[in-house]
Amino acid sequence: MTVTEIKIRKLLDEPRLKGIVSVTFDDMFAVHDIKIVKGDERLFVAMPSRRDDSGTYRDIVHPMTRDFRHELEEDILEAYRKSTSSS
Repeated sequence: MTVTEIKIRKLLDEPRLKGIVSVTFDDMFAVHDIKIVKGDERLFVAMPSRRDDSGTYRDIVHPMTRDFRHELEEDILEAYRKSTSSS
């Protein structure tokens, strides 16, 4: 599966939430509302989630392997950095 497009939907200046992203895979499948979050030590990517009946947030979609999660996060953060450096 190849990332074919990353759209930075919103850039935010909140303490922790820095951006909202959409990612397209193989020009055929899109995932919206991926969040760029400033953690205590670094930026990271949070997958779209919703709260279940017990109040716990669960990812709606997520990478199945650690390697793909790392690759996807790096691609998203690179696009985010490019968009923030050009504005």
